[in-house]
Amino acid sequence: MAEAQLLVEDGNQKLFPCEVCGRCFATDVLERHGPICKKVFNKKRKPFNSLKQRLQGTDIPTVGKSPQPKVQPVRKSNWRQQHEDFINTIRSAKQFTLAIKEGRPLPPPPRPTSNPDYIQCPYCMRRFNETAAQRHINFCKNQTSRPVFDPIQMAARLVSRAQCKAQASLKK
Repeated sequence: MAEAQLLVEDGNQKLFPCEVCGRCFATDVLERHGPICKKVFNKKRKPFNSLKQRLQGTDIPTVGKSPQPKVQPVRKSNWRQQHEDFINTIRSAKQFTLAIKEGRPLPPPPRPTSNPDYIQCPYCMRRFNETAAQRHINFCKNQTSRPVFDPIQMAARLVSRAQCKAQASLKK
């Protein structure tokens, strides 16, 4: 295309290409087509939602957008602490096996270490990661508020029920 306007002969009419889409039109049609074509190509089309169209007219509610996943904060690495714990565990295991072989009394077990990222349950004092702690603390709170099973009290209830039934059967 050496020229800006390409002439194409179609029967008796000369056709000119559209600047936007490149399709060829007669001059009178091109004048009407030009502004419409520019307007259409400048718009961004909204993505088509087939689910919404399928559910239209039914009783099924449309599902909203799913919430964006929360960005996890970058946690500080505690590899050094884990490494030292691992080395101490191996050393204590070696001392344990050496004491068994020599017949000496066993050394005390190493102290358990706690992960600083874990959250402690105020009810049972166990430690959990964040998501497990949220679930567990609610569960543990409900468990502690429940009445405690007392076998002596339960036995007394059963005896009193049996006596009531026996008295009721004697009255009949």
